[in-house]
Amino acid sequence: MIAVSLHNTLSGQKEILKPSADGLLRVYCCGPTVYAAAHIGNFRSFLLQDVLRRVLEQSGYRVHWVRNLTDVDDKTIRGARQQRIPLREFTDHWIRVFREDSRKLRILPPDVEPRATEHIDEQIRWIQRLIEAGFAYPDIDGSIYYRLSSFPSYGRLSRLPMEGLRPSIRAKCPHDADEYNGDSAHDFALWKARKEEDGDCYWESLWGPGRPGWHIECSVMAMQYLGETLDLHGGGVDLCFPHHENEIAQAEALTGKCFAKHWFHCAHLLVDGQKMSKSLGNCHTLQDLLDKGHSPMAVRYALVAGHYRQPLNFSFQSLSMAERALQKLARAQEQLQKLAGGNAFSKSEPQSGNSPLFFEAWRALRDDLNIPRCLGSIFAIIASPAFGRLSPAEARAGLRGLEDIVLGALGLTLPATEADGPIDIAAPEEVLELAEQRQRVREEGNFAEADRLREQIQALGWQPIDLAGHFELKRIRKSP
Repeated sequence: MIAVSLHNTLSGQKEILKPSADGLLRVYCCGPTVYAAAHIGNFRSFLLQDVLRRVLEQSGYRVHWVRNLTDVDDKTIRGARQQRIPLREFTDHWIRVFREDSRKLRILPPDVEPRATEHIDEQIRWIQRLIEAGFAYPDIDGSIYYRLSSFPSYGRLSRLPMEGLRPSIRAKCPHDADEYNGDSAHDFALWKARKEEDGDCYWESLWGPGRPGWHIECSVMAMQYLGETLDLHGGGVDLCFPHHENEIAQAEALTGKCFAKHWFHCAHLLVDGQKMSKSLGNCHTLQDLLDKGHSPMAVRYALVAGHYRQPLNFSFQSLSMAERALQKLARAQEQLQKLAGGNAFSKSEPQSGNSPLFFEAWRALRDDLNIPRCLGSIFAIIASPAFGRLSPAEARAGLRGLEDIVLGALGLTLPATEADGPIDIAAPEEVLELAEQRQRVREEGNFAEADRLREQIQALGWQPIDLAGHFELKRIRKSP
């Protein structure tokens, strides 16, 4: 097993991912709420989780991956009632849509995909234990609430100031809402008493008819399939508070154990520099983009090319750039096949992790899932003059290395190459070195140094073009 390091939201530091004592890495990721087609912001998180899983498995980790389906909450009930169909029929449809979209994007299916509605009894038992231990209490309407004041360490994951967290803020948002925003917390619903608008979407319990709150669903399902302590828990950064804070409070209150040793959160997706919003018309689904003629692999590339801890700005231009990048990779694959003399690599040849040609690309992936640096390294290699002078043996190893990373770890499939000529390898090594150095300082946020290096590159007759996760070099044509 080759170690993979990842930033831990809980500690605020980059740490090596460590499996449990039996050698199995137990992972839980919050899945979709199945009331509509998932938008590309949702899929950015699912795709980055997929790349992480692929990197872990190719690095020799044994992984048990659980991702849930939230098929009962305010939104699913509202949708089923509006369509006047049973909740199960409503959510089954959107689960099929989600799975088909995931298949098109080459997201690996989880090892276990539990539905919240199939674990109601377990959730009721857990809530009853919380009541008996003094962590929860019934309200006059028959709902059950978690007593936030009973869990002093609440807020440590999201690092919220504890002052002001304790008082209930019923006046600011509904006390029993499945989701709430803001920088304050309140006692949250574990069990929601049946309301008239719920229709027949309810279950019987010790406290009367109702349904579980959103937060208890994940805690209970995660522990049922992975044990009381998870090795890794993932989700979008928007879930850090309150959802993941509430999961921790519910679980650790009874077990007294760390609920998850490592937390993995993906940053927001922006669209044309703006937050996604239905009112702005920029909540694109995969089908929206396919209908406009874009390929699923261009969408996958565009959504994973940025660093997971940095907000990513999505645009239709980024999809066009992704198509161009995929073409470059396809031509590189074709060139390696030709240099290898048509000889396929054998299973006994070294794995890509030991391949000198793409060693830096692999190191970037295993170092906090640095996909931009990985891609930058790959494009620098295939643009180098030395790339066209590889021996057949080097080309075979390089082909395996390229495919292990691009097809395996990044989960991409490459298009048929277009008849637009060979890869441009005209830039001299001095220019390539400066461009690679500039790419590194840009990733580090040192834009002043990046500007200085750009001027130096331009003085040598080349223009750096910044793309998603990599760069191109264009010769500056002088006017006659």
